[in-house]
Amino acid sequence: MKGDQFTRRGAIGAAGAATLAATVPGLAHTPGRKPNFLFIMADDLGYADLSCYGRREYETPVLDGLAAQGLKFTHGYANSAVCSATRVGLITGRYQYRVRVGLEEPLGNREIGLEPSHPTMPSLLRDAGYHTGLVGKWHLGWLPRFGPKLSGYDEFWGIRGGGVDYFTHNVNGQPDLWDGDVQVEEVGYMTDLMADRAIEYLDARAGEADKPWLLSLHFTAPHWPWEANDAKGRAESERLAEHGPTIPGSLDITHFDGGDMETYAGMVTSLDANVGRVLARLAELGMEQDTVVVFTSDNGGERFSDNWPFTGIKTELLEGGMRVPFIVKWPGLTLPGTETDVPALSMDFLPTFLAAAGTAPHPDYPSDGVDLRPVLAGGTLPERTLFWRFWAKDQKAARRGRYKYLSIGGEEYLFDVVADPLERGNLKYREAEIFADLKGQFDAWNAGMLSDPDASSYRFTPRELADHFGWDS
Repeated sequence: MKGDQFTRRGAIGAAGAATLAATVPGLAHTPGRKPNFLFIMADDLGYADLSCYGRREYETPVLDGLAAQGLKFTHGYANSAVCSATRVGLITGRYQYRVRVGLEEPLGNREIGLEPSHPTMPSLLRDAGYHTGLVGKWHLGWLPRFGPKLSGYDEFWGIRGGGVDYFTHNVNGQPDLWDGDVQVEEVGYMTDLMADRAIEYLDARAGEADKPWLLSLHFTAPHWPWEANDAKGRAESERLAEHGPTIPGSLDITHFDGGDMETYAGMVTSLDANVGRVLARLAELGMEQDTVVVFTSDNGGERFSDNWPFTGIKTELLEGGMRVPFIVKWPGLTLPGTETDVPALSMDFLPTFLAAAGTAPHPDYPSDGVDLRPVLAGGTLPERTLFWRFWAKDQKAARRGRYKYLSIGGEEYLFDVVADPLERGNLKYREAEIFADLKGQFDAWNAGMLSDPDASSYRFTPRELADHFGWDS
């Protein structure tokens, strides 16, 4: 549907759903109790990498089951096409381009990070009486100036950088595994260890039954290096430790000469099984009905992902680089086995969680996201325009309704991403008014965002990927 018809329908649906949400204070099974939040984020998981989104080579029964118990978004987006930038948008509830660390694509500079003074999802929930924990990947700055415990988390166990070997927990020979602010050594496959620690966190929360909690469970899977939890994966880990990076100057774990479809299937099915372990423990502890469970990814898929029906991968503002799995199970609010085509973004979770917890964003740092509870209750939202930037190849994108403005390397496009998800038919001239309007909206929005030519930005070139033969190196 186009124009006013689409907008009118959205406004009516949103009003009804908002009324429904308002009649269920707290939205938890236990009367008068604030809901717990279990936020699970995969790393580099493509849109169709779960069988409930279309993967054919393997099954993901746990996450398929989560979708069957809740609401599946078919137009869920990451805030960025790369990891740390999306994590800035998620934790602040704002476009990442409002803060310096959010300009890094991804973060590698150890002098830059998320300033502890900036209110975050965990800090605001902690102020509202929540216990907060992060298990997994942080990637928003290094000690001593930056860290999870400086930005609102009561507990942290995981890695501070962008990725580690699944068996050694090293990157370029250096360990990166932490319990709080203490570096630790553990034996085991990283995906298993993160689930182990998440279960320990849930066990501890069961002893504080009256205190709500937020657990951010940010897996590194299926991010490279390409290592499944088997003998082949362990051998590959040993090879990388011995021989170092494939391409001189790159990280050893970027692993450009490794991986295959079987390995990737093993990594994703391990992720699925470990999510199952955590959800099973949540149910065993009797906390399932008081807990909101979210599953998503930090950006679109990479080398072995299935991003169908989209083109583009991680680092690109084509739909495949930023459209991701997006599943929410909210007892008392979402209806089992439902889907929505309402566009949503990573940064929407901060205002959504805060509203359910009876609080709000800091007035000096208003959220750019929206409360998704009307959508979760079966309604919709008023139409809005969503924006993205990516420094590499000077990429720009804006989506409103079914239309998307896209600019890559100075070439501009207008796509109907509902009818044409592959982004093949350029409507720039056929729908000139819509194109001009969306481009103008992007320019006006972008004028209010930060920019720094010294920020890093990652992209694939023919040196790494043969299917990028047309891209400049």
